[in-house]
Amino acid sequence: MLPSQPLLHAGLFALTVLQALASNTFIAAVYEHAVILPDPTDKPVSPNDALALMNKNMDILEGAIKEAAQQGAHIIVTPEDGIYGWKFMRESIYPYLEDIPDPVVNWIPCTDPSRFGPAPVQERLSCMARNNSIYVVANIGDKKLCNSSDPGCPSDGRYQYNTDVVFDPEGKLVARYHKYNLFRSETQFNYPKEPEAVTFETPFGRFGIFTCFDILFHEPAVVLVSKMQVDTVLFPTAWMNVLPFLTAVEFHSAWAMGMGVNLLSANTHNISFAMTGNGLFTPEGPVAYHYDSRSEEGCLLLAELSAHPRLSPTYPPAVNWSLYATSIKKFPEENDTFLGSVRRDIFTFSELRHKAGNYTICQGEFCCHLLYQMSNKSENEVYVLGAFDGLHGSLIKYHWQICTLLKCKSTDLDTCGQPVETAQTKFEMFSLSGTFGTNYVFPEVLYSGVQLAPGEFEVLHDGRLKSKHSTSKPLITVTLFGRLYEKDLPHPLRTSH
Repeated sequence: MLPSQPLLHAGLFALTVLQALASNTFIAAVYEHAVILPDPTDKPVSPNDALALMNKNMDILEGAIKEAAQQGAHIIVTPEDGIYGWKFMRESIYPYLEDIPDPVVNWIPCTDPSRFGPAPVQERLSCMARNNSIYVVANIGDKKLCNSSDPGCPSDGRYQYNTDVVFDPEGKLVARYHKYNLFRSETQFNYPKEPEAVTFETPFGRFGIFTCFDILFHEPAVVLVSKMQVDTVLFPTAWMNVLPFLTAVEFHSAWAMGMGVNLLSANTHNISFAMTGNGLFTPEGPVAYHYDSRSEEGCLLLAELSAHPRLSPTYPPAVNWSLYATSIKKFPEENDTFLGSVRRDIFTFSELRHKAGNYTICQGEFCCHLLYQMSNKSENEVYVLGAFDGLHGSLIKYHWQICTLLKCKSTDLDTCGQPVETAQTKFEMFSLSGTFGTNYVFPEVLYSGVQLAPGEFEVLHDGRLKSKHSTSKPLITVTLFGRLYEKDLPHPLRTSH
């Protein structure tokens, strides 16, 4: 006789938990999803039409979840905007939203779907998790009614939030996170009144979660890692790639290394918006990543990760990011410098005119140091050392300190800082350091074709980003990306739309 479905599910869930408990590792999956977008409209569609569109996307996500579970994954992260897309007005997104309760209610939507009113999306996601005995992470929209007694209540009587949800292998809602740092085009959503630090325990470590633009800020990103001591961060994102420093796989890998945690990054895939790049990143570097700016296909990645990376024997030691650079006295600052723009940020640059050399360049009190040797300096390629210390951004302004060795777009120095994806020059060695005023520094090395360099560089305890050997591929950029959170301007006034 076959076991009943509830008993079978309970047995599978128990087996999954026991397997996770028996190991110091777990299998993680991320899915880069080519989202089916709604037709552009300023007016709301019917709830049935909204659900039909979301079900088309969830059909694809369900296929990825099943495949991940069949390959042994314990958790899968899906992208921001992965169920209904983007480019909404406040009114037009409303039919896509559901009321998402606080997880303390102990709710399994798959078995009790109408407990908090209509919730077909939460019900289906819960069933995907339950039927496949896997943690499912998704990004949807939350709506919360409010009234005139609340001075912040929007004129339409509701708050709308960009929201991540997590369902455990039983289908229970175990986490809900409202995005705190909205990107400039997200006028359909409200800012939460206070930042949220959302964590939950699993058999394979403590997990935290935030969304896309949040990764660049102290709250919630640094709070989760430094104060809440999470082992793994779940990261739904819709990341528009921006070379030379903010390509998804480049920055997300660097962030995981700089913060010393696992990062499960699931990106939306839309090449017309330059959205691609997902990965499974660790303190030691990328375990698996995908970047494809040509095809229209999604991508599932799986890898085995350490459940408690801080306890790993290969966990990187603490770094004093300014120790080496501040000890340098003998290298005079380069006199032959020029100013160049990287996305409206004015860098101080110096051209690397020789095949090898020592260079020091400063912007104000902030200095960057480079020791390098090229393998084959191509005559039609120009590289520069650059430094930047200042505020970046438009709606939300935040403080960067950046040291970078980068390839210019052409031999015209005015193109230095413009996006470049290919190169021909390899390096025998490089060593980059800076007089950073922060210990939140993220090391990046990017090769031609927007490829990472796992295992080919190291960060020394004195703050040097150094090649281990000659580069296996031509180099686009080597960067130390620092964040001085304490110098950020205050978050913009949170007004309702």
